[in-house]
Amino acid sequence: MAIDVQSRQETQKMGALLHDQGTAFRVWAPHAESVSVIGTFNDWDPQAHPMEQEENGNWFLDIPGVEAGAEYRFFIRNGKQELSRVDPHAREVTNSAGNGVVTDPSFDWEDDDFKMPLLNELVVYEMHIGTFGERDGEEIPATFDAAIERLGHLKRLGVNCVELMPVAEFAGDFSWGYNPAHLFAVESAYGGPQGLKRFVREAHRKGIAVILDVVYNHLGPSDLSVWQFDGWSEQGLGGIYFYNDWKSETPWGNTRPDYGRGEVRQYLFDNAMMWLKDYRADGLRYDMTLYIRTVRGVGDEGGVLPDGWSLTQWINETIRNEFPGKIVIAEDLQNDPSLTQPAEQGGASFHTQWDAQFVHPVRDVLTNPTDEGRSLEAVKHSLSAGYNGDPFQRVVYTESHDEVANGKARIPSEIMPDAPDHWFAQKRSTLGALLVLTAPGVPMLFQGQEFLEEGWFQDTVPLDWDKREDFHGVVRMFRDLIRLRLNWNDGSRGLTGSHVSVLYQDDQAKVMAYLRTFNGECMPGDVVVVANFCREPRSIQLTFPVPGNWKLRFNGDSKIYSDDYGDTLATDIVLPDGAPFAAEVTIGPYAGLIYTLSKEPTDA
Repeated sequence: MAIDVQSRQETQKMGALLHDQGTAFRVWAPHAESVSVIGTFNDWDPQAHPMEQEENGNWFLDIPGVEAGAEYRFFIRNGKQELSRVDPHAREVTNSAGNGVVTDPSFDWEDDDFKMPLLNELVVYEMHIGTFGERDGEEIPATFDAAIERLGHLKRLGVNCVELMPVAEFAGDFSWGYNPAHLFAVESAYGGPQGLKRFVREAHRKGIAVILDVVYNHLGPSDLSVWQFDGWSEQGLGGIYFYNDWKSETPWGNTRPDYGRGEVRQYLFDNAMMWLKDYRADGLRYDMTLYIRTVRGVGDEGGVLPDGWSLTQWINETIRNEFPGKIVIAEDLQNDPSLTQPAEQGGASFHTQWDAQFVHPVRDVLTNPTDEGRSLEAVKHSLSAGYNGDPFQRVVYTESHDEVANGKARIPSEIMPDAPDHWFAQKRSTLGALLVLTAPGVPMLFQGQEFLEEGWFQDTVPLDWDKREDFHGVVRMFRDLIRLRLNWNDGSRGLTGSHVSVLYQDDQAKVMAYLRTFNGECMPGDVVVVANFCREPRSIQLTFPVPGNWKLRFNGDSKIYSDDYGDTLATDIVLPDGAPFAAEVTIGPYAGLIYTLSKEPTDA
């Protein structure tokens, strides 16, 4: 089908609009006196292709014959200033300090008709593209294609959703990604827009959803072409895309977008929609929303940004209405239920949010050097916390990119800094995994957690995939826990439910047990989890909620997971009708047991 400039503008209004006869260009530069398009097609001559001024500060020009792959910039005159700027809407750049590239948006998605799993059936795996896959050399990061080669590992593990740390073009080739230089361009060192599309398509083929991190609380600050884009600014600040007063201040520089300006709101809105439409992402995770809704963060009552709040409402409500099944996640970490309340109730309309009520107390319990210092009350609160009566409005985890850097490390290294493969480190870190994958909420792992990756996260250090073999038993443990969490064998449905209640808590022995049910009433498929936070094995008298055949589905002290483990004997529990509901349960040190109520009848 022929694609003319008018039909292209129906799907994309700004930037470089490739069509059958050439490429049309549109840019917002309200303070410019003149704008022209320069590029490889006119020897970068500012006189060759002057643009026409439209309403609302936009400039437009359709240039016949400009094909995909052409490099370009906008040449802007404002008084005595002559500025060469990269297109703020460029879908591809040569590099963060280079030129925009006219990009062909077409892509063969083949038979992709992926549907996102329900929120209560997600297991999320946070991934950094630059360190996840194999690298071709020390001087370049790993790519989307290298990550594709490792997707089979995630499928076998049972993961059904990856959350990619930011992939918008950032300064340099190595970065966490939270310093976006070009919001609409995909990081060139990772493989650009075609590489991301291939990654999403292949993830979908393996039944894995893809969520993208987006950064709207600040831009840059390095290689930021939109800084003073058309030559105008106030107080030496960022110009048309930014606040030009005290509201520009962020922990990362004075580069907060102006959420109150219509064109900037549209810019950020269009960016969010692009990831979902053009790249078929299954959701977005916003970086630190605290600095979208406030200037200085906690306690900054005088610095509330209502325009930032209303922007998130607009984006999130649009996603809910136009992309049912896709989700938006907040990283706010202030335990604020309004983040996940609907907009009509004044909330920001996120589906779920990272939960500080889980990660911080649970990490403290796991890394405490003494058993006496482990608080079961803290664990109990972490299990039962949630927002607005819905535990799936929170994401639960013990490791994330933030929790394993910035002065902190992977849990095995926090437990035993000099010997992260030690028994103590293996035991307590995997006990944390048991809590993550059996607590109500959306469970999330950080890349390499499943094979006890150690140290702290660095964007220049790739995952040590040899550990997958060294700790193949621990990988199997994560696989078994994930399969139970997702009810693979139709026997552990309770782990996908919202309900939890503590059945047993011994603060001296450091043992607790809790019930997970799907609908609040104990039925076949519901689950009892027993956890031992002590270095010694324990035997307890546990009262089960109902009689029946309680099948042992998981024993975290089994030698199938590590030769270092004690293989403490635990067995099925059979409680016939009419008998006492109590039974003796033996559990290994720093271990968990998972029992499921079988549909099979018991022998009276």
